[in-house]
Amino acid sequence: MSELRNAEWRKSSYSDVGSGDCVELAAKPGVVGIRDSKNPAAGHLQVGKRVFVSLLREIKAGHYDL
Repeated sequence: MSELRNAEWRKSSYSDVGSGDCVELAAKPGVVGIRDSKNPAAGHLQVGKRVFVSLLREIKAGHYDL
């Protein structure tokens, strides 16, 4: 996970300001990091860019709506 060591983390513009439900993303060549903005010290998930693009498509299509 050293690829993201000096990465710039950005909070999603869709994050809910009131409830604190926020995610942050960081990207480097070939990888994307995903972490909880309330607890960045807890670590992050690291996925390939292709996997991340597929995940975004599924989220936008409502596959994970509760």
